[in-house]
Amino acid sequence: MRYAQLATIVTFTAALLASACNRPQPTDETAREERQDTAAADRQRQQDETARLEQRAAELERDWDQKKTGTTGQARSTTAEWETEIRQELAEIRQALGNLRTTTPQNWWDRTEREFEQAANEVEQDVKRFARRWTEPRTDAEVGTTGTDTSWDARRDRFVARMRARIEAMENALRDVDNNRAREGEVDDTRARVHQLRDDVDRLDRADENDWWEVTRTRVEAWMDRLEARMNRQNPNTAG
Repeated sequence: MRYAQLATIVTFTAALLASACNRPQPTDETAREERQDTAAADRQRQQDETARLEQRAAELERDWDQKKTGTTGQARSTTAEWETEIRQELAEIRQALGNLRTTTPQNWWDRTEREFEQAANEVEQDVKRFARRWTEPRTDAEVGTTGTDTSWDARRDRFVARMRARIEAMENALRDVDNNRAREGEVDDTRARVHQLRDDVDRLDRADENDWWEVTRTRVEAWMDRLEARMNRQNPNTAG
């Protein structure tokens, strides 16, 4: 009797093992399809977020037109320079949103370096216009980072160090402004641009390669926040 029970147990166990072996196992093809599905879902989310920002940009443009004329059609007093700067930033945001649609994990870092350098160059020019004195950024800013390492983290660390040195030079210069050469509103806006640049660099410093979308999207969104705040401020240099 015991032998019969043992034989039954052995047969049952063998059947279970055979069933497990015959069960379909995940294949490389299945894993590849799952990765593709995830990537497609991520890309759709990114396109949806870009579309939302494009809609907000259109709303900012309409809002600026209304602010210029007022709801009653009466022209609001603003300087030509003020209006030109706002229009230029609105156009630049449109261009940034166009770039956002074609940003990928492969091209985002090169674009980020270019865009950060361009932003720093532009705001630095305005800082030099207003500051009584200008001290060039430290040339040893990258000392203490990861040297000649070519990994992405090392490149990021060197870039962040270089940008922070430039930002520090701009912040120091803005502590002593020539009031005869600057209007309060322009200086306030320049300070806001420097502050935004620092926030963007700090965010980049905390990021890794997988954060590429959040870094690029958030930078454009923060830019729109700053521009909206500027548009909502009454121009301090004119009446109205």
